Amino acid sequence: MIQIDLNGQVAVVTGGSSGIGLACAQLFLRAGASVAICGRDTERLAQAEAALSAKYPDARLLARRCDVLNTEDVSAFAEAVQARFGRTDMLINNAGQGRVSTFADTSDEAWREELDLKYFSVIRPTRAFLPMLRDAAGSGNAAIVCVNSLLALQPEPHMVATSSARAGVQNLIKSLAVELAPQRVRVNSILIGIVESGQWRRRYAKEAQPGQSWDDWTAELARKKNIPLGRFGKPEEAAQALFYLATTLSSYTTGSHIDVSGGVARHV
Repeated sequence: MIQIDLNGQVAVVTGGSSGIGLACAQLFLRAGASVAICGRDTERLAQAEAALSAKYPDARLLARRCDVLNTEDVSAFAEAVQARFGRTDMLINNAGQGRVSTFADTSDEAWREELDLKYFSVIRPTRAFLPMLRDAAGSGNAAIVCVNSLLALQPEPHMVATSSARAGVQNLIKSLAVELAPQRVRVNSILIGIVESGQWRRRYAKEAQPGQSWDDWTAELARKKNIPLGRFGKPEEAAQALFYLATTLSSYTTGSHIDVSGGVARHV
């Protein structure tokens, strides 16, 4: 990976206690940035903070419990970042899981929950951190990057609510990019396919045949799902795309996305 010095810059990562968010936090710390992470699970967040501090003992790190759907939580998180670091240069919006459901079996409540999660996990952190990002834009780099799904462009009928919400979020990201460009705040996204996660590990523990390794189980599933690269993505692979879009490595890129789906995308 191209090396870049992020000393003096601050990266905020929501959903930073595991998976893609945690991998992203590591990349920013390795590059010298100050990093603030948040998550809903207090125990998991503490474990992430301990692991990052052990790996990067000189790191400037803030970990705070925060539900990104709670306005007060998000405001308090932004205030804590302001108090600790005095600025925010990069915001990674990374929250939300997929909902498996068809149109026929998705209730009104489920629709509302899905739309609320996908939209407001972007809207509330963006709103809270935007003043600091605007201030950072004057010193050379201010960026928002959202973790979205390939479902935004390539919907699946068994994930109808998630697909619809993801498409709307991608539209929102494009609109934000246009609105914030004159303020020199860039807005981009990554579109992920299947990426290794705790959720998949738990499914492996339940479904794998006796003696079947994780690599063999995921490779078989990748074949069934027609993933051209024949495997799941790794959190660090998605994190590297986020890192690129968040830093001056992509200084002339806004309103765009990077496909991190292993070749699943069928559109040109």
